[in-house]
Amino acid sequence: MRPESRIPSQHPLRLIRAVADEALTALNEQFAALYSENGRPSIPPEQLLRALLLQAFYSIRSERQLMEQLNYNLLFRWFVGLSVDDPVWVPTVFSKNRDRLLAGDIAAAFMDAVLNLPRVKALLSDEHFSVDGTLIRAWASMKSFRRKDGSDEPPTPGRNGERNFRKDKRSNETHASRTDPEARLARKSDGQEVRLAYTGHLLMENRNGLLVDARLTQATGIAEREAAAKMLAERPGNGRITAGFDKAYDTAEFVAALRVMNLTPHVAQNITAHRGSNIDARTTRHAGYRISRKRGGVAVLPLTV
Repeated sequence: MRPESRIPSQHPLRLIRAVADEALTALNEQFAALYSENGRPSIPPEQLLRALLLQAFYSIRSERQLMEQLNYNLLFRWFVGLSVDDPVWVPTVFSKNRDRLLAGDIAAAFMDAVLNLPRVKALLSDEHFSVDGTLIRAWASMKSFRRKDGSDEPPTPGRNGERNFRKDKRSNETHASRTDPEARLARKSDGQEVRLAYTGHLLMENRNGLLVDARLTQATGIAEREAAAKMLAERPGNGRITAGFDKAYDTAEFVAALRVMNLTPHVAQNITAHRGSNIDARTTRHAGYRISRKRGGVAVLPLTV
């Protein structure tokens, strides 16, 4: 029995598999440069990248659970490229091979290869984009957030010892996580919980809502605007574009930087009692801006703007 015989002809993973295989073919030379002449490691990079796609599509939270699914799920076996009798990899081996690919920037090259395929490129807008950011919770406990000079009270003995945080003013300048030093205390907005986190950034094109760039940075107060400017600066093409943002991006420095980049900033106006918005009539007078604001949140711009 072949796993493919059990997959419905109209299943969406069939089209995704065809696109992924086409992009992976273009990366053969980069795969070869990563490994010695004695052969590739135990997991072919093509199969590993397909497995990572499944982990993202189906929100599988760990490599161990992914390997468990691959052991009995015929759909997953077919998509990755395993036969019914092929053994499944050891989770730790899978993780080490994955880290090796990420260190070699293969994941980013794979995304670029997908976006440059003719069938995908035809779906992408090169004129209208949206940018947004979100906090990604770090895999670190608040108990690990200790003073950098080691002067605070240690946790009580035990696997999950208690800590007394009373009168302990914690900040990113004076404290750091012992288990994840790069994580930072952050919150998405006023009134929300402060947690150890990173900031994720997405650049979407607005014709079909497809992701064209993604980045992860430390959670600083200006990380969203810095990452947005870098992603838009590295976009393909040099023509004038429009980009939508929520009101967190309404700062004088950011708006000025976008205008220098030949970009019309469709930023939601952040008008408060203390200051006015940095988005003026040069943008708000256009019908396209008014339409984008009606959608709420990040602008979704019509193609006729």
